Amino acid sequence: MRYMLLVYTDEALLPGLMTPEAFEQFEELGRELAAQGRLQMTAGLAPVETATTVRLRDGHAVVTDGPFAETREQLGGFSLAVFDREEDALAVAARVPTAVAGCVEVRPVVDFPAQ
Repeated sequence: MRYMLLVYTDEALLPGLMTPEAFEQFEELGRELAAQGRLQMTAGLAPVETATTVRLRDGHAVVTDGPFAETREQLGGFSLAVFDREEDALAVAARVPTAVAGCVEVRPVVDFPAQ
């Protein structure tokens, strides 16, 4: 099954969290998952101040700057990977270096049939 690992961290803490060791841990984890044929995609996201949110209200698109909600932690990146068991996805999430000051949300991906 495919799982999305969503990495949330307080962006204000990133300068202290993203040490050379943390970068290496991220890269090592990516290399490991890729070598196992599990990693389908991984990416970091631009800072939250670059976000734009679109809502549909009364048939009209309402576009606003910024994220959809004010939170202490922001979505900073994600990985899409294949795991046999949810426990395996959770074990990988526990290895994400920035989880010490944020969190990693693990969610199964629902595949819709092609039309």
